[in-house]
Amino acid sequence: MKQAYKKILLSIEKEEINVSRNKKSAIDEAYHMVAFLDKTLSELKAEVNRNGFESILDEIIFFKRVKPEILGRLIFYNKVVKVEAYSPTNPELSEPYYSEHIKLLNKEYKKKIASSDFYSYYRTDRSDKDEFYYRLGNVNYFDGVDSFFFEVDKDFSTYYDYKVAQIKAYDLYQAYLTGKFSRIEPTNTDNFDIDGNAEFSWTDSKNALIELIYALHISRSVSNGRVGIRKISQMFEDIFEVSLGDIHHAFYQMKFRAGQRARYLHQLKYNLEQYMDNDL
Repeated sequence: MKQAYKKILLSIEKEEINVSRNKKSAIDEAYHMVAFLDKTLSELKAEVNRNGFESILDEIIFFKRVKPEILGRLIFYNKVVKVEAYSPTNPELSEPYYSEHIKLLNKEYKKKIASSDFYSYYRTDRSDKDEFYYRLGNVNYFDGVDSFFFEVDKDFSTYYDYKVAQIKAYDLYQAYLTGKFSRIEPTNTDNFDIDGNAEFSWTDSKNALIELIYALHISRSVSNGRVGIRKISQMFEDIFEVSLGDIHHAFYQMKFRAGQRARYLHQLKYNLEQYMDNDL
C-alpha cells in the first residue's frame, strides 16, 4: 500500500502545481483544490472501507502521514476560500485585514492545538505511542475529546489524524497569510553552514535551491517529469549534503511573495544575460 499512498500524494502535488500555473487568483486555485481534495479523500475512504489495511504498520502510516496530509491541505484551502471571499480590494485595508486573521489564527492555535500533550508528541517526531494515536478504536473518552469527534466516521478516523491535519493546515495557512505582507519575507531564507571538506556546497539560500528544484520539476527537465519533486529534492540534498526541511511549506510562502516571486530564477536569468553581453 505504500506505493499507492505515494502515488496519491504525488497526484496532489502535481495538481497543485498545474492549478498554480493555470488559475488567475488565489480563490480560484483554492476552490479547485477543495473540490479535488474532497474527491480524493472520499475515494480513499471508500478504498479503506472496502479493503482495510494490510498490516498494523500500514494503518499507522495511513493515519499518521497520508490522511492528515490530504485533510490538512483540504482544511487549508477551505480557509483560503473563506479569507479571500471577504478580502478588501483597497490595498490600504489589506494589511489590517490579514493581520487580524493572523492574530485570530494564532489565538485559536494556542487554545485548541498547541496546548495539548499530543502536540508535543507530534512536533518532537516521537513514535512510541503511534499504536495508540494512529490506530482505529483507541480513543479514551475519559481523557476528554473535542466535540467534533462524535460527528466523524469512527471507521475512518482515529481522532488524532485530524489533530495532525489541523497542525499541517495551520502551518500552511500561517505561511499564506504571512506572505500577504510586503514587508515580511519567508522565514526559510537562511543559508546553509558551509562544510569546507565537502566536494560541492550550496552557497546560496535554502529558498534559492527550492526555487530551482520546483522550476526543474514543473518544466519536466528531470526524466521528462516522471520523477517526483521529493526525489529531486533528495537528489540535491545528497549532492550538497544539506537538509531542505519542508520544501512545500517554503514554496507556499514563495507563492504569495509581494513583487518578484521567483527571485532567484530571475536573478539567474539576469546574471546569465549580463555575462553574455559582457562576453560579446
